[in-house]
Amino acid sequence: ASVCHENGALFVLDGAQTVPHMPIDVKDLDCDFLAFSGHKLCGPTGIGCLYGKFDLLCKMDPFMTGGGMNAKFDMCGQVGFLEPPLKFEAGTQNIEGIFGLGAAIDYIEKIGMKNIEEYERSLKKYAVSELEKTGNAIIYNPHSESGIVTFNIKGVFAQDAATFLNSKGIACRSGQHCAKILTDFLGTVATVRASFYFYTTKEEVDKLVDAVSHGKEFLDAYF
Repeated sequence: ASVCHENGALFVLDGAQTVPHMPIDVKDLDCDFLAFSGHKLCGPTGIGCLYGKFDLLCKMDPFMTGGGMNAKFDMCGQVGFLEPPLKFEAGTQNIEGIFGLGAAIDYIEKIGMKNIEEYERSLKKYAVSELEKTGNAIIYNPHSESGIVTFNIKGVFAQDAATFLNSKGIACRSGQHCAKILTDFLGTVATVRASFYFYTTKEEVDKLVDAVSHGKEFLDAYF
């Protein structure tokens, strides 16, 4: 944040992959804006949240106008808006989405963000250790502090590996993960990503490891 602010830039964070997994303090981060989506937080799709510093929100014009966001208006076309966040919430809101996201946040908070973070990290550490033992996996982020393991099965294209894992009942994402520059940096075309959450079990990690250990052998025989 300090680097951005010292150079006259705003510090905007995409928290979709972070907010559901660890405690976040926007004041401590000193970010100007932070956004996250509901569906990655055990909530419904079609809803998310945008945090913004109040003074910045006051300077911004609403992108949509309608009922519930104006304080006054007259026949000459003069309009006064309510203070943020209301001036950005015109018309009928996604009511069911709001209640669904609220329930999801309550549920997550009962579990505890710190508990979720610690559990994911321990599970990721275990997964990395076991995958390395197979000799079949290339792991790109063994030391990252997250519940994500980014890897490839040696000699197998990422999409083929993910299709094989899917056939074993293991849901992974494959491709460039909206991070083309990163895959270039890693020196690969695409990767497989296994993402853990508080409901992921050690037994499920073992199932992933077992599939990876036999992945190349199976695909070589298939093709």
